[in-house]
Amino acid sequence: MTTLSRVTSPRPEVLVLCTGNTCRSPMAQALLARRLMALGFTAVIHSAGMLGGGEPARPEAVRVMAGYGIDISAHRSRMVTAADLDQADLTLAMAREHVRHAVVTAPAAWPRTFTLPELVRRGTAIGSRRPGESLPGWLNRAQAGRQRTALLGSSADDDVADPAGGPPHGYELAAAFLSQLIDRLVELCWEPDQLAAG
Repeated sequence: MTTLSRVTSPRPEVLVLCTGNTCRSPMAQALLARRLMALGFTAVIHSAGMLGGGEPARPEAVRVMAGYGIDISAHRSRMVTAADLDQADLTLAMAREHVRHAVVTAPAAWPRTFTLPELVRRGTAIGSRRPGESLPGWLNRAQAGRQRTALLGSSADDDVADPAGGPPHGYELAAAFLSQLIDRLVELCWEPDQLAAG
């Protein structure tokens, strides 16, 4: 678990969810933690998967993250629980299948659970958090008009491709895509909060 501190900000809890919790979600967790730390924000960021736990991050993911100056070699996978999903202020899934798993596991998590590309797309459409606007308030705006049926199947637009089992270059592409998405999400969701009192 990565904990960041900023006294004047709330401490949202962000859960990053994928299948095995050995490549996409630990990479996204690390990138988001570093980005928010650079801005001085408080957040509790952790990741989980749909499968059994205790596995290290894939060597290719460790290598790629090292290229970003981030060490995820100590990461160990864990299986997501209903409590994780109930407690998270925001769940960032790597693919639609993970959103479906989250909502079946904890139905009340639906309004706070998006794929990362989906939330970036919706956030871009509604605009950045307003000064003083809470994270739940912004997510409510992003959720408006969203239908569960839209998350059936898979989507090149909503999913971060899983590099597991593929060539090393696939991990590099995944990390670059995640970095781009995380940067945009932070621009939309956290950077405006610097204008707020808390």
